[in-house]
Amino acid sequence: MPASVETASALIAIVCASAPVHLVLNLRSLDCAIRLVTGAKAAASDDLFHPADLVIVMHDPDSGIDGPTVIRDLRDHEGHARTAILFLGASAALRRTAVEAGATDVMTGPIDPLDLQIRVCNLLELALARQVLHRQSVAMCRDVDRAGAEAASREREIIRRLMLAAEFRDDQAGDHLTRVAGCAIAIAEGLGLSEGDANDIALASTMHDIGKISIPDSILMKPGPLSDSEREEMKHHAIRGYRMLYDSPSHLLQLASDIALTHHERWDGGGYPQGLSTTQIPLAGRIVAVADVFDALISERVYKKAWTPEAARRHLEEHAGTHFDPDCVAAFVARWDDILGLVESNPPESATV
Repeated sequence: MPASVETASALIAIVCASAPVHLVLNLRSLDCAIRLVTGAKAAASDDLFHPADLVIVMHDPDSGIDGPTVIRDLRDHEGHARTAILFLGASAALRRTAVEAGATDVMTGPIDPLDLQIRVCNLLELALARQVLHRQSVAMCRDVDRAGAEAASREREIIRRLMLAAEFRDDQAGDHLTRVAGCAIAIAEGLGLSEGDANDIALASTMHDIGKISIPDSILMKPGPLSDSEREEMKHHAIRGYRMLYDSPSHLLQLASDIALTHHERWDGGGYPQGLSTTQIPLAGRIVAVADVFDALISERVYKKAWTPEAARRHLEEHAGTHFDPDCVAAFVARWDDILGLVESNPPESATV
C-alpha cells in the first residue's frame, strides 16, 4: 500500500460515461467502497450529489460527461463544497479549467495504475483528516458553548447573591427589584428588543441601587422625609454604584453600571448626576427610570401612602416627554396587562393593588 490511510471505511464515487472496469478493479485493491455514477443523465441527476469521501470525475465530452461542468455542479452543492475531487482528463489543456472549476487534484494523459493509487490514497488521507478535524471542531464548539453557558450562569448567580447581600441593608429591596426587573422586561420587549437583550436589562436592573450600600444607615433607614443635605448625600448612590461596576469586563456589569449611573436622569435634562437629556441617556437607563418610579409610587413608605397602579400609570403618562422617555412610557402602557399581573403576583407590602 503506497500510503497509510485506512481506506476500508472510505467511499469513492466515480462519475463516468460507462463503467471503467480497469479503474474499478485497480481501486478495489485499496479495499474502498466504490459507487458508480454513469452516463450523461446520471451525472446530471441527484445520484451525483450523494455523500462520498472522494469523487473521481472522468472527462468524456463525446459521451456527455463534461468534467469541469460536473465539478462546478458538485462545488455548488453544499454537501460537496469541501469534498476531495480528482479529475481524470486526456488533455493537459483541461488542467487549468478543471482546477478553476474546483478540482482538488488533476491527472492527465494515460493513467498509470500505481500513480492513481498514490493519488487516491493521498486524497483519502486528506478527506478523512478533514472529517476528523471537523468532528474535533464541532466538539470544541460544543465545549466552548457549554463553558460559555456555565460562565454566564455563574455570573448571573453572583449578581443574584450580590443583590441578596444588598437586601440585608434594605429589607424592602427584594420585592422592589423583582417588580422593577419585570417592568424592565415588559418595556424592553415593548420597544422591540430581543428576548436576550430584555433579559440582560432586567437582570442588570437589579443593581440599579447598588450604590446605596455606601449610604449611612442614618439616612438610608430614616423613618421619614430626608433633609436637603441628606437628600444630596442619597443622590451620590448613582455615581458610587457606577464606580463599583463600570470597569468590569462583564457585559452585564457594564450594563448595570450604565443603569446605576443614569436611572435618575430625566428626559428633559433635569435629573442627576450628570444632567443628561433625551438619547444622551442610555436606553437601559431610560427603561429602568420608568420601571423604578412606577414601583416607587405603588410602594408604601413611612413618609407616603402607596399609589394605585392606575394612578402611577397616569403619572408616567403625564410626565412622558419631560421626566421620562415617551417611547418607554408608551411601551410600558402597551404591556399594561402584564404589568398588572406582575404587581398582583408580587404585591408591594401594604400597597393598595
